[in-house]
Amino acid sequence: MASLQQQASDATRVALSGSNRIEAVTLTPPTISQPSDHDGYSNENEQKPGWRKFLSFVGPGFLISLAYLDPGNLETDLQAGADHRYELLWVILIGLLFALIIQSLAANLGVTTGKHLSELCKAEYPLFVKYCLWLLAELAVIAADIPEVIGTAFALNILFHIPVWAGVLLTGLSTLLLLGLQRFGARKLELLIAVLVFIMAGCFFGEMSYVKPPASEVLKGFLPKLSGQGATGDAIALLGALVMPHNLFLHSALVLSRKVPSSVRGINDACRYFLIESGIALFIAFLINVAVVSVSGTVCSADNLSSQNSDQCSDITLNSASFLLQNVLGRSSSTVYAIALLASGQSSAITGTYAGQYIMQGFLDLKMKTWSRNLMTRTIAITPSLIVSIIGGSSGAGRLIIIASMILSFELPFALIPLLKFSSSGTKMGPHKNSIIIIVISWILGLGIIGINVYYLSTAFVGWLIHSTLPKVANVFIGIIVFPLMGIYVLSVIYLTFRKDTVKTFIETKNVHIVQNHMEKGLTNSNGQVELGEVPYREDLASIPLPE
Repeated sequence: MASLQQQASDATRVALSGSNRIEAVTLTPPTISQPSDHDGYSNENEQKPGWRKFLSFVGPGFLISLAYLDPGNLETDLQAGADHRYELLWVILIGLLFALIIQSLAANLGVTTGKHLSELCKAEYPLFVKYCLWLLAELAVIAADIPEVIGTAFALNILFHIPVWAGVLLTGLSTLLLLGLQRFGARKLELLIAVLVFIMAGCFFGEMSYVKPPASEVLKGFLPKLSGQGATGDAIALLGALVMPHNLFLHSALVLSRKVPSSVRGINDACRYFLIESGIALFIAFLINVAVVSVSGTVCSADNLSSQNSDQCSDITLNSASFLLQNVLGRSSSTVYAIALLASGQSSAITGTYAGQYIMQGFLDLKMKTWSRNLMTRTIAITPSLIVSIIGGSSGAGRLIIIASMILSFELPFALIPLLKFSSSGTKMGPHKNSIIIIVISWILGLGIIGINVYYLSTAFVGWLIHSTLPKVANVFIGIIVFPLMGIYVLSVIYLTFRKDTVKTFIETKNVHIVQNHMEKGLTNSNGQVELGEVPYREDLASIPLPE
């Protein structure tokens, strides 16, 4: 080994031939040193069981899953169950399977490049495009935060009869206080969020065990079918509530909090562990969403529907859904429902603040302290909810949630398309780029969901314009403004889709592991160089695992 270190000390440069062929390669000492503890691949760590390595990566996926359990999802789940019973469960299944694919792509992007999505957008796109993407990402954070803030405010109103506008302010302050737990370690904050989620889940699982939805009917709900009035709209609302653009920025950033070795094997292991963790977290989120739909569908079914609940089921809101729990909890139903709503809103508001923090940091590269960046993100996010709740009260805040879901549907391409392109690009991911199968599946699903959202929202706008009671002059004026904006929107999506990546972020380590094997076997020449002959460089060589 001493001779090996001496050979490495004498080596100073990699000599490459002209036409991508390696003639002689030498490495510096740090490159051939044994894996360090920092990389997580020391001899001691190699002896650890696989589950202990996996646990060190647990956390980001569960934080991400909260976006699929926020008050906006609860409201769409409740209304879908009340209107169509269990018939739209297949939409939730497809939505969360797609979410698993894109969230794993976001995690892989962060692990492989060492940068999160907003940082890569900043590096890749021209100045004007970069700032447009930043503004759209901030708008997505605000839109995603509206249901979370308003849902928490409704919970405080039910529990303590606090006005909704005051609840919005308290939500912002409480989120900042909970984020202060970061001082005691990220694991403490992750544990708190897990407790909040399990409180919410316990409420609906307890109610589901009481109302006992028929298993055969629930299973039939996973067969794709759209029947009944408004089924298409409710299905698209479910998809829009599940797939959130700010989550893509967040996941690619959260994985950077874990120590990942800068080796092919280390990156592959980390990607696999993050995929498993995201799968477990999203499966739990799936079960909770199914429980919410099942409770709503069972209580509001024709067999169980009372005259008192008939009007409530026709228009369920976050502020009125506590009656769903009264069968099992009686007079305590409002309190327990409010606690569940509070847990959902507060935990998802924390992740929304995280997302805004990383987006602002990545796009603008602001050198700010964490608390000041959190304060700015919180202020930006709660301002619309505060204004609407003061002016329109509870009903205005409820309508704002619907508008927020529409905004998120339009915002999705401006985060999803860069993610799909970067994760499929050799200039960004090197040998870790998506396989052909993943590229085809992800693009088909991504463009399909984008197309459905755009088509539905566009036709809904045109329908509203045709049947509007506004004067014709006002309709013409609105059309003159909106239709050119829709054209710009489509052109922007096309630009992002077909623009070629120009910035290279992946650092190639051509044949490093072959060189290490040769040096350990003493296959060097008199100059301390490793003779590889005329070996053409191929990307698959970079995937050779590190020597044991």
